[in-house]
Amino acid sequence: MRILIIRHGDPDYENDTLTEKGRREAQLLAQRLGKEKIDAIYSSPLGRAKDTCMYTARALGMEKEVVIKDWLQEFGYPHKLPTGEEKHIIWDMLPAFWTNQEKLFDYKDWYNQDFFKAANMEKAYKKVTDGLDEVLAFHGYKREGNLYRTDSGNRKTIAFFCHFGLEMILLSRILNISPVVLTHQFVALPTSVTTLYTEERREGLVSFRCCGFGDTGHLYVGNEEPSFSARFCEVYHSDERHD
Repeated sequence: MRILIIRHGDPDYENDTLTEKGRREAQLLAQRLGKEKIDAIYSSPLGRAKDTCMYTARALGMEKEVVIKDWLQEFGYPHKLPTGEEKHIIWDMLPAFWTNQEKLFDYKDWYNQDFFKAANMEKAYKKVTDGLDEVLAFHGYKREGNLYRTDSGNRKTIAFFCHFGLEMILLSRILNISPVVLTHQFVALPTSVTTLYTEERREGLVSFRCCGFGDTGHLYVGNEEPSFSARFCEVYHSDERHD
């Protein structure tokens, strides 16, 4: 099976939709994915993801087949840091802070930091991972320990239209990597496509391999520069995002 994880286009957060640039990005994405065979489409309930999704769904003639999943909405759970800083979200911690918290590198222990416990982060994480596992089980892949089992593997393609932080949570579960590491050291730009394939080297026992992360090739084909959204300042003395 192949999994496509797609971030929404350049967002108009105030109106929970896409900017004009975001719509151009979504159109170019639809031109690309409209040539694919996609068997199932799942979308976040938030407007910016649904709007992105529908461009592709229309290109595939699948508008009525899109399944909205509440747990695919952005993973924006705020927490208070020991430094006193409030309303942080998981990918906004400064590197000087999070890299000195050893637990945050541990896939099975990252949410046991006191500040994540206070924010009930394990419950929030489990809501997403349970939802993902339910979908994968529906398509024939049942979670067992750190791997998946299947009675009958398949070559279907399923697509998730979601958000940057949420994409990292999905990858955390599928690849057994701390989401703190993923949200801080990877960046998926608007309308980027991440591709994973199942690997069944022993009958019935399945892992996943990521063969393409954050691909924005469709934007370059359409002469559309990728959005800056989700990145921080490239050099300190710049007008790009620092906070």
